[in-house]
This record gives sequence, C-alpha cells and structure tokens, in this order.
Amino acid sequence: MYVNFGGFVPISTVDWRGRAACTVFLRGCPARCFYCHNAALQGGEDLRDADEVIAMIRGSRTVAGAVVFSGGEPTLQGPGLIHLAAAARRMGFSVGLHTNGMFPRVIENLLDRHLVDMVALDIKTTWERYDDLLGVAAVGAVEQSLALCRRAKAEGSLETCEIVVTLFRGREGDLASIAEAACGLALVLQQGVAAGFDPLTRPELEAAAAPLGRKVRIRTREDGEVGYDPEQELFR
Repeated sequence: MYVNFGGFVPISTVDWRGRAACTVFLRGCPARCFYCHNAALQGGEDLRDADEVIAMIRGSRTVAGAVVFSGGEPTLQGPGLIHLAAAARRMGFSVGLHTNGMFPRVIENLLDRHLVDMVALDIKTTWERYDDLLGVAAVGAVEQSLALCRRAKAEGSLETCEIVVTLFRGREGDLASIAEAACGLALVLQQGVAAGFDPLTRPELEAAAAPLGRKVRIRTREDGEVGYDPEQELFR
C-alpha cells in the first residue's frame, strides 16, 4: 500500500496538547482555505510505501508515545490512514487526528475500530458561509463529522475532541453560532494569520470569547496557547 506522503516530525509538543508525539503529514486536500499554513501540501505527489512511514513512526517510540496524523487532509487517503493508524495502535501508540471533517465515513471507521484517541476538528466558519469559504460543497459532511465526534466523546470511545476555530478580524460575530455547534466539546480559538490581514491579538480573542461564558483555549503566535475562562480571566 502506498500513501501520498507530506512529511514527518519525529517529536512534537504542539500537535497534541500535553503529549509528546510524532507527526505524519499526508498530502492532498480538496479545500483551498486562503489562510492554510500547509498550503504546499494541498496538492502534489510523493508516493511512499506505507511500511516506510510505519518505520518512521516506529523509530520515534523512544521519545514519543503518540502519533498525530495531519496534512493536508489525512482523511482524504482513507485506506492509507486507517492502515497507518492500525499499525501505530499495534505498536502501542496513542493516535491523534487533525482533520477538516470533509470525509466523515473515514472518521466513523476510525472511531468504530477504536483507532483514534484524539480528534482536532476544524470548524472554519458559520454553516451558512462554509461552502463559499472552502470552495467546495462541504458543510453537510463537516456537520456529520462533528456529530460523530460528539457522540463518540459522550459514549467514552473518544478520549479527546477539540473544535478548532481560526478567527479573523471582522468575523468575531460568527463565533457564537460556531460555539453553539461545538457545545459540549473543547473549544480552541486560533489567531487567523494571512497576508493582508491584521491578526487579532490575544486580548482581542479573549474579548471575542468572553460572551460565550465558557472556558476556551487561545492560540497566538506571540503567546502560544493559553487557557481563558471569562470568570477567572486565565487558567492553565
């Protein structure tokens, strides 16, 4: 079996909060978000035997107890992703997934086979604006992926699920409806960074989060990741 390989990081402390993980990047994504920080992985081809990637994961066992699959969009390569996740599980790794949720059947398969412990699901905008932003019909699939993750988390078959929102100046008003859709799951607000945009500062992201009345995590280039609670201002 071959996968369209995008890269490998043998040790990362930022791809899974609180865990030392190796990260496998799989190439290819049907969306074309203008702010994508891995735009070079949206297309192109670098076919690798899955056994080569499994060997990379195996080589990280001395320093990492988890593997995160990211991209690109890793669920685009459903059979390859499942094969790699199953191999990682057999080696004793915890498995994390960063996904845009466009392929819910792959996520469902991973969940049903107990091959994933953490899902970081990007919710990019309000449902009404979704397809225009991504440039493809995606909203129904993402809603289905969100429902799958919420159910798995409630049933206890998914250890961690966080909803990641990349927020840009001028779109702060979208946050309430996104947070409502993500009710019951961890919420991460990520500073939107793109050419021609003035990024929101951490205090501005906190101000946008305050009306939600719930704990969130805020990520900025300046301060990394911090916890925010409108009742306590900050928490770790």
